[in-house]
Amino acid sequence: MTDRSDFLPRPDLDAAEMRRLQRAVADAAVFEDDHDLAVDRLALREPLSLDSDGGSPAGADLVADGSTVVGVDVAFRDDRAAAAAVAVADGRVVEVGEAVVDLAVPYVPGLLAFREGEAVLAALSALDRGPDLLAVDGSGRIHYRTAGLATHLGVILDRPAVGVAKSLLCGRPRRSVEGGLPEGECVPVEADDRFEYGTAAGEVVGHAVSTRQYDSPDRHVNPLYVSPGHRVGAETAADLALALAAGYKLPEPTRLADTHADAVERRV
Repeated sequence: MTDRSDFLPRPDLDAAEMRRLQRAVADAAVFEDDHDLAVDRLALREPLSLDSDGGSPAGADLVADGSTVVGVDVAFRDDRAAAAAVAVADGRVVEVGEAVVDLAVPYVPGLLAFREGEAVLAALSALDRGPDLLAVDGSGRIHYRTAGLATHLGVILDRPAVGVAKSLLCGRPRRSVEGGLPEGECVPVEADDRFEYGTAAGEVVGHAVSTRQYDSPDRHVNPLYVSPGHRVGAETAADLALALAAGYKLPEPTRLADTHADAVERRV
């Protein structure tokens, strides 16, 4: 699947070389809609299951367009990364890929692609289907050099990609999201002075997206931070995250990848 070997996140690079490569990835990325995906036809209304054995999960409800959405995530055990890629199409899980690789790069904020990229690409290569959309547990354009894991993967594979992060690496929501947001609400995230490359201050780089919320004043669900990875605009990325969520905080393909990566990690 990999056709841009010059952008591969090689772990043998030093930190300065990694940052230079990220700037090259950012230059190659397209943060506008360049795809044939119909958001409303990908919408899921009920959770999916990894145990469906290729059949339609009980209760699944969507208007299918045949597109394959692949969620990816990574779990860790000591010095190994266990990656999962879960392909969803026509309202069901159609394929699951996995890979385990030795870690060669420590955790460094902003250099996640070099720690996780090899494992994720190996899991994606285990799939027979290529993704029409990648839903990545990690940042896209909301990244110091506008080249988070979702952008790096999207550019390498030249596939539309969306980054779905649980915390905000950089940027500033246009208004406070403290205490949570009403379900379905999105708040633009603007570039701030933590961005080193690829944006102007105040430019919208993604959204804080509330995919789920409690109906209670005593507790709340924090928003996801959703940003375009490649060939997707910021508003469409937020719309896709909402469309693919079905009762849980994470979009279904990413949630299932998280579940399967944990299962792979326990076998390591």
